[in-house]
Amino acid sequence: MDERRPDPDALLERVRAEDRPRTRGRLKVFFGASPGVGKTYAMLDAAQRARAAGRDVVVGWVETHGRAETARLLEGLERLPPRSVEHRGVVLQEMDLDAALARRPGLLLVDELAHTNVPGSRHLKRWQDVQELLDAGLDVWTTLNVQHLESLNDVVARITEVAQRETVPDHLLEGADEVEFVDLPPEELLQRLREGRVYVPEQAQRAVSSFFRKGNLTALRELALRRTADHVDQSVRDYRRAHAIEDTWPVAERILVCIRPNPESGRLIRAARRLAGSLRAEWIVASVESPSQPALTAEERQELAAAFKLAEELGAETAVLSGASVGEALLEHARERNVSKIVVGKPARQGWRARLRGSPVEAIIRASGEIDVYAISGEPDDRLPRHAPGRRQPVPPHAYGWAVGAVLVCTLVSWAMFPHFDKSNLIMVYLLGVAVVATRFGRGPSALAASLSVAAFDFFFVPPHLTFAVTDTQYVLTFAVMLLVGLLISTLAVRVREQGEAARQRERRTQILFATSRDLASLRVPEEIARAAVRHVSEVMQGPGIVYLPDGKGRLAPASPAPEFPDDARERAVAEWSFRHGRPAGLGTDTLPGASGLYLPLPEAQGPLGVLGVRPHENLRPLSPEHLDLLETMARQVAAPLERSRLAAETERARLEAERERLRGTLLGSVSHDLRTPLSAITGAASSLLEQPSLPADARRDLTETIHEEAVRLNRLVTNLLDMSRLEAGGVRLEREWQPLEEVVGASIGLLEKLLDGRRIETALPEDLPLVPFDAVLLQQVLVNLLENAIKYTPPATTILVGARLADGAVEVEVADDGPGLPPGTEDRVFEKFYRDTRTGRGFGLGLAICQAIVGAHGGRIWAEKRAPRGVSFRFTLPLGGAPPPPAEGADELDHA
Repeated sequence: MDERRPDPDALLERVRAEDRPRTRGRLKVFFGASPGVGKTYAMLDAAQRARAAGRDVVVGWVETHGRAETARLLEGLERLPPRSVEHRGVVLQEMDLDAALARRPGLLLVDELAHTNVPGSRHLKRWQDVQELLDAGLDVWTTLNVQHLESLNDVVARITEVAQRETVPDHLLEGADEVEFVDLPPEELLQRLREGRVYVPEQAQRAVSSFFRKGNLTALRELALRRTADHVDQSVRDYRRAHAIEDTWPVAERILVCIRPNPESGRLIRAARRLAGSLRAEWIVASVESPSQPALTAEERQELAAAFKLAEELGAETAVLSGASVGEALLEHARERNVSKIVVGKPARQGWRARLRGSPVEAIIRASGEIDVYAISGEPDDRLPRHAPGRRQPVPPHAYGWAVGAVLVCTLVSWAMFPHFDKSNLIMVYLLGVAVVATRFGRGPSALAASLSVAAFDFFFVPPHLTFAVTDTQYVLTFAVMLLVGLLISTLAVRVREQGEAARQRERRTQILFATSRDLASLRVPEEIARAAVRHVSEVMQGPGIVYLPDGKGRLAPASPAPEFPDDARERAVAEWSFRHGRPAGLGTDTLPGASGLYLPLPEAQGPLGVLGVRPHENLRPLSPEHLDLLETMARQVAAPLERSRLAAETERARLEAERERLRGTLLGSVSHDLRTPLSAITGAASSLLEQPSLPADARRDLTETIHEEAVRLNRLVTNLLDMSRLEAGGVRLEREWQPLEEVVGASIGLLEKLLDGRRIETALPEDLPLVPFDAVLLQQVLVNLLENAIKYTPPATTILVGARLADGAVEVEVADDGPGLPPGTEDRVFEKFYRDTRTGRGFGLGLAICQAIVGAHGGRIWAEKRAPRGVSFRFTLPLGGAPPPPAEGADELDHA
């Protein structure tokens, strides 16, 4: 019977994965090495089979590229009508995302995942449309070429000498539920290209001479096969983990190398690299932290860091493992990664402990099972730093004094118990003392305590007393067992102590990363992100830190003040190198090691976002691989919110740019006619005056009045545009004064006296209306614009009302008419820039927008209401903000003078 059980965490993740399709759709990618291999054909062929099986299949977007065999596969499939988008005078078609979400098919086909949408679409890229569809629970099939993967963009550019502008994030392919590789040998693809089955003949000829060279296609095919193999390998590992399958499945060669900080590590790494190269296998270099191994000294940490650096330069993946023993940790990682071969160093010489307990190599070989183990004898590598063998941290002398004191206390206790208890109970007292010493002071003092305990027991409690002579030989066995048990207790207590310390270190690392991630998750401003990052890094490294970010000119500058960090030209140059090359530099590295700080790039797919600098405390130098790994992890954590902030800023810039484009188009569309009309009238009237000097006086007067009226109209339009620009740019300063509202109302009506001819003006201004703080010039413009609006949209012989009243600490002003009123639903839109009533199309669409801006600058609000039985009422408020100041002395006398 198989007693293996799945890991509870793996089982829980499996249940979540099975439940995921209920809330998120499944993604299948038809993956190819280049255009023309038949991805769309394969997708449609599979879709036809799915439809025949009864599945609800809908085509969201498919490009046939004029291929007849591909177009035939579309027959019988429901297709969503495309969405038409006008861009720069050209009508383009895109997938209708909203129609797909409304239709909710069982399976949606979306071709060309890397496609860039037409400007004005909801998302910039089609893969973002697919993400929204998946989030909505729709299953999606799509197509993708390997050259469009973001991480391979630069590699493909070097191979093909063609830069791909349309890319897809790698996580989309990595998170796909299924990847189907569509392949075609380069010879067949080139033949299809010559036959015109990929591009038209003219394009095909250019493609063969540039992108579609046989070498390019072969290299792209290898890249695509590797990425497909990675996805399949991850699926195999997930399956083994979910079903608790511990045996490795050697479907692909993968090598794991175990190293220790010694001069032979370089030879071991190079031997593993040759083995991996001959097998074309992935390889991993790992070091194991175990309580059974002595703690590393500073020199050993430097050796281990140099070995890891060599492995990374040779193309290996590196890892630092931890476990109860070296063999257990290494084999657990090997089975998790489906490793087929383990490479270890053959121990040069074995001490008495290895002979008694066995070496880690022997333990690995015994428990390796189906995994092959290679034990390689190493020779010193002169390329790695060599130090004298490291020693453990020396035990302070007072620890041995405490061991002697503990034995003395146990002897006194045993002396008091001796007349009343058996000798076996006295042995327990000594063993308890040994355990206490081992827990507090380690192996050396506990071994001394065990030896002294045996001697004290023999001297004081075994006859003949007060002598080391033994008359009964059975006590010799008692002494031996007592010593062995004492040493065993000592070893176990020390191991538990070291395991507890290792657990505390892991817990501290987890807490650091969690606290860093938690603090950075809620931040959006780069300066705040930098301050939080520096705070956490400084706590971990016990030294000052700094974050450099590029300025507008691309040069690095501190994101936030860091007075404790040395920011001179030399250190800045090291940070610049790390930023330009995307690699660590400075203290403890091979690049500019004389710097006082260590500089790590903040990684992102498009290149480093900045640089994280830190000066570790002297006690932490040289940095261990664990500290370097922790710093790199923290650098990635810092990069994530910075990237989020950058993307948010780019999105906002794109939104503003789109808004500016829309506003520019609206402005040209709205103002062009209004500018042409008065200019045409002025030009025509002026031409008539110049060409016909003998016109009658009445005709000349009419033409002159036309020029004047149109010039006034043109001036009003330009004034409104300038006023709107100043208001939006904040270039208008309010000159508020406490003054009566009646004066500005009277002045506004007086300015429009000619236009008001034939209309009746009613005013409703209470006598007890208080003084109001406002800018008289700007408020007069508000009233003039509202009155002009009423004149414009009402027939002659109508009544216009101007009133005011006190309401909730503000004065509410009303301008109303009894005209046709506003179209339903436009009460808010009338205040938008360039909005005009479609029933008349008159006006510039700026007057009410200016009113809203001026009233808002005063702290009030403006709105429109329907009047009964007809007409419209525009109301706005002016906050009082307190009581008016008292009049100046002598003001009354001057008024009465």
